Amino acid sequence: MHRPFKKYDAGSVTSQGDRAGVVRLPLTDTDGGSSAGVAASRPVERAAAPHPWSRYVALGDSFTEGVGDPEPRSPGGLRGWADRVAEELSVGHEDFAYANLAVRGLLLEQILDQQAAPALALNPDLITLSGGGNDLVFRGTDPDKLAAKLDAGVERLSATGATIVLFAGPDWGGTPVIGHNRAKIAIFNENIRTVAHRHDAVIADLWALQELADPRMWDPDRLHFSPLGYHTIAKMVLDTLNVPHTLQPNLPKDLPESSWRHARAEDLVWARNYLVPWVLKRIRHQTEEELRAKRPVAGPVFGSELPG
Repeated sequence: MHRPFKKYDAGSVTSQGDRAGVVRLPLTDTDGGSSAGVAASRPVERAAAPHPWSRYVALGDSFTEGVGDPEPRSPGGLRGWADRVAEELSVGHEDFAYANLAVRGLLLEQILDQQAAPALALNPDLITLSGGGNDLVFRGTDPDKLAAKLDAGVERLSATGATIVLFAGPDWGGTPVIGHNRAKIAIFNENIRTVAHRHDAVIADLWALQELADPRMWDPDRLHFSPLGYHTIAKMVLDTLNVPHTLQPNLPKDLPESSWRHARAEDLVWARNYLVPWVLKRIRHQTEEELRAKRPVAGPVFGSELPG
């Protein structure tokens, strides 16, 4: 049974997190010396990133699905921050697997009810969970009651021993209409810090990510992020996990070019996941759109083979 959540009990976990599973290895200068102050603009070589994770599962709503970041070559036609994080984590780790269970429009309770069990069945050692924005912005949910649901969900996920990453929501203060929820979002963010502290989770702090004040970071709908915004968030998540990466400020990376064999494998996956269900739906005269996770099964980030 999880402990009752205390109202306004702000925790102390920072955007760097305190998760025991996070490896904090120093970066190294070219002369072999250790340097914690390596310039942010220096690219990191595409070598094996020193991290302990081999199976990453992302849970959430449209934010984690990647709405606003269209990419025809990605499953579901979207990329987003989670795909970009997985791309970097997979470098040099041939056994690395990634699943993304996020579905747009879900409330926090729906995310936990529908995605927690499938996520645990995949035996992840890294889990990211983002949710609650739809509750606060569109349902006016009390942030303390929402935090109690989050606390119970994180307790269940953290029992696996996996590294858990939670997200403090962005500051929508300058957004018309939605901006009036700013106080609730701020309170919920503090509650999220308490949950993270209680369960030794890591906080990826969107509220403190100053780059998100740039309008270029947002989709025209002002609810979701642009490709540049998701790139910036992915960079922040990797920095929070202290994983060396190749993401540079304001320079979103393209997906690697696919080989013929990889492209053929993607065609087969597309036919199985999209073409066949589409045909069957027409045969059965089903008209309602079914929203499903874009990566329901943990597998290689780039399909049948990894880029060199």
